Amino acid sequence: MKIAVLPGDGIGTEIVAEAVRVLDTLDLKFEMETALVGGAAYEAHGHPLPESTLKLAKEADAVLFGAVGDWKYDKLERSLRPEQAILGLRKNLGLFANFRPAICYEQLVGASSLKPELISGLDILIIRELTGDIYFGAPRGRRTAVDGHFPGAEEAFDTMRYSRPEIERIAHVAFQAARKRSKRVTSVDKANVLETFQFWKDVVTEVGKEYPDVELDHMYVDNAAMQLVKAPKKFDVVVTGNMFGDILSDEAAMLTGSIGMLPSASLNSSNQGLYEPSHGSAPDIAGKGVANPLATILSAAMMLRFSLNQPEAADRIESAVQSVLAQGLRTGDIWSAGTTRVGTREMGDAVVAALSASITKKTITG
Repeated sequence: MKIAVLPGDGIGTEIVAEAVRVLDTLDLKFEMETALVGGAAYEAHGHPLPESTLKLAKEADAVLFGAVGDWKYDKLERSLRPEQAILGLRKNLGLFANFRPAICYEQLVGASSLKPELISGLDILIIRELTGDIYFGAPRGRRTAVDGHFPGAEEAFDTMRYSRPEIERIAHVAFQAARKRSKRVTSVDKANVLETFQFWKDVVTEVGKEYPDVELDHMYVDNAAMQLVKAPKKFDVVVTGNMFGDILSDEAAMLTGSIGMLPSASLNSSNQGLYEPSHGSAPDIAGKGVANPLATILSAAMMLRFSLNQPEAADRIESAVQSVLAQGLRTGDIWSAGTTRVGTREMGDAVVAALSASITKKTITG
């Protein structure tokens, strides 16, 4: 099992180090190779996604990714900014399906900004189409307007577009995921305004007919954003486009108490995947040892489940995380009165200890 380890920038190096330690604790054999990506790669190679890094990612069974970006790179031309690395990996690896679970652990109900009764037991899976939509649509750029409200003025433009195969394949992913959960899919669109999303709605409806056992409903994105904070437990599987998914998954992240708790997986058609925390590089706290590594550790669990065919090992990691939370250990983003505040390394130590204990118990009991 070959894993490409791409820590990236900011807190990426710190949180990925803890996930690697957790993986090393398992009684499994991994071949892990580390490479530069993002701003760190730009500094060393003049590009955020060097050919050597891309080659490693393509050859690996899975990619464990930290985070990229720093304010000091904001003045670079767009093609050289650290964030282009993640877009390049998605495009070159064909990572079209992004899984972002939003689970509110019992121990963290009090960390959410919503009332406990709204989020206790919350378990949402947001499936975001990742390689189409306005982020990749062409043409795009800047020009002098020839029509509109201000002819002759400078304007910028992007293109929102989806093809039938792109919508069909992400819809199948959502319905298949729902069959393993509560058999409910909510497709989020803006069909009342955008032709692209009227087409999205039509195609998802057609695909849904192949899954008569799964309930399908449609919701406009503005209403979905409202319902996520009004009645989040009404959702099970949410499927939507690239831009809407980007926004809604971050909103859902905060329902759980902290975006530092949310893992994610981006998969292609052969289940090769890129696994990363949902949060960013947080350069303001980089090097201080206070970042929450749990989203990255949980991303490693998703990697074991989806790309490396090791579901039992994934379960052990997730159980270890819950055990640590039950002990009352918290990084600053999820800390509350009555719990013990720890740093990045200490949280990693605790997960490793809990995982080691579970492995020892399994060995003894046979």
